[in-house]
Amino acid sequence: MISRRPAAERGHFDMGWLDTWHTFSFAEYRDPAHMGFRTLRVINEDHVEPGQGFGMHPHRDMEIITYLLAGELEHKDSMGNGSRIRPGEVQRMSAGTGVLHSEFNPSPSERVHLLQIWILPEQKGITPGYEQRVFPAAERRGRLRLIAARDGREGAVTIHQDAAVYATLLAPGAAVEHALAPGRHAWVQVARGGVELNGLALAPGDGAAVSGEDRLRIAGGPGSAESEVLVFDLA
Repeated sequence: MISRRPAAERGHFDMGWLDTWHTFSFAEYRDPAHMGFRTLRVINEDHVEPGQGFGMHPHRDMEIITYLLAGELEHKDSMGNGSRIRPGEVQRMSAGTGVLHSEFNPSPSERVHLLQIWILPEQKGITPGYEQRVFPAAERRGRLRLIAARDGREGAVTIHQDAAVYATLLAPGAAVEHALAPGRHAWVQVARGGVELNGLALAPGDGAAVSGEDRLRIAGGPGSAESEVLVFDLA
């Protein structure tokens, strides 16, 4: 069974400095029908204006993944980490027992476009941790590139949950397939462009919950633009 989550039905807030869309309930957006999917708790699509950002704020007991689509994001945290994240890079922060962090758009002219993803950890109270890795476009183009996994295999960032996150870039008509083991579920999120998931059309910003399927086939939709998709393989 595949259940589509249309982009236009997400929670939406335009704060001037931040234009944000919430796939699942988050902050002031509350929808009992969309509290997350399996251990996937948050997918926020954020557009941050130049010179703006999220001031220092706390988190606990959450695996936080930041995926950049355009621009740069400057990160600082109470663990002493400071870095800039760019498209093709993935940041993982395990909040664990507690961490403070800020995310800021350092550009004087360019907006930042990103997905912030939260995954529930399999255990509370772990030691906070941070990781950032590069996944070149060539490694994601026309294939599913593992970007986050519990065991950090294949160079993925390590998350503390039985989940695997893949990213792909698809030209029109190009397709990738992913087998789901018995009892596994998936969430497919379209970051850019349009695709077909097992024949179901998905537009930019759409998501889809998948249960009871043994295989996913994701094909780039018609047109000249490349599509960008994240796939979450979940227990």
